[in-house]
Amino acid sequence: MGKNGLGKRINIARKARGLTADRLSEMCSINATYLRQIEGGAKMPSLPVFIDMCRALRISPDYLLQDELEENEISTIREIEELWKSVSPEKQALVLAMIKAVLEYQDE
Repeated sequence: MGKNGLGKRINIARKARGLTADRLSEMCSINATYLRQIEGGAKMPSLPVFIDMCRALRISPDYLLQDELEENEISTIREIEELWKSVSPEKQALVLAMIKAVLEYQDE
């Protein structure tokens, strides 16, 4: 995993929320020096710290990990959602019927 990309995104999100490194480290129950090392790319957060950071910064893990996750279920679902919103109700009904037909065919 690219520590630099992750650290940069944490830093950007922290600043966008108007948080100091000291405040975010308090919110995540970690040392401010450790947070600075994460943001600088020298350290990787543990999973519990990573989750705490996502909660404190009110961001999704896939935002922080976007360089590492080429294609994942969440991004696929979001793409489908965007396509779904962009078509008429008639086309939505057609797509739904097609999906159901494919799933029924696979069950045979």
